[in-house]
Amino acid sequence: MNVICVENVKKSFGEEVVLKGIDREFEGGKIHGIVGNNGSGKTVLMKCICGFLHPDEGRILVNGKIIGRDTDFPEDIGIIIETPGFLPGLTGMKNLKILASLKGRLKEQEIREAIRRVGLDPDLKKPVGKYSLGMRQRLGIAQAMMEDPSLLILDEPFNGLDKHGVEQMRTLIKGLSAEGKTILLASHNQADIDELCDTVCEMDAGEMTIIRERKLESI
Repeated sequence: MNVICVENVKKSFGEEVVLKGIDREFEGGKIHGIVGNNGSGKTVLMKCICGFLHPDEGRILVNGKIIGRDTDFPEDIGIIIETPGFLPGLTGMKNLKILASLKGRLKEQEIREAIRRVGLDPDLKKPVGKYSLGMRQRLGIAQAMMEDPSLLILDEPFNGLDKHGVEQMRTLIKGLSAEGKTILLASHNQADIDELCDTVCEMDAGEMTIIRERKLESI
């Protein structure tokens, strides 16, 4: 089943054409990679899929619902796009508790477990404003997955992580995929894409090219 269907999506900002008629279907239960340089359009495409931006032409369906018509934002989705925004004076745990309270679905223990899964301490008293970039990135991933969504949109999720952190997050993403989740992943690091992704597309100047349709076999 195709979880995400992008149909002839075009998007411009003034005179700049950012998406030039993107057509692509993303099958459920797989990790789909998108590669491309800054300004290639991949982040704008992700924002359109999430409902943060609306296409000028075309349409996007997530789980069979047209974004912007049937629903404003996809249901059952976890997102990390660009630098995660948190309240700098509060701890990571307090930030996630506030976000979780918006839907009221999570128990504190589930939030604590999400923080632990990304390698952070839920009892850390340091405010997020004093976190390193890598720590904020980990917290952003915890926020994206804490409600156990079936679809994850991860834009450069490894930013700011050291080598050990990258390995931890790769293992985490593989585990989430093994649980049956659909993951759309953008990364500028070819090694991340090669190791994790079942399919790979390249964005360049607002156009998408399919590079690979299945994961590379381990040697």
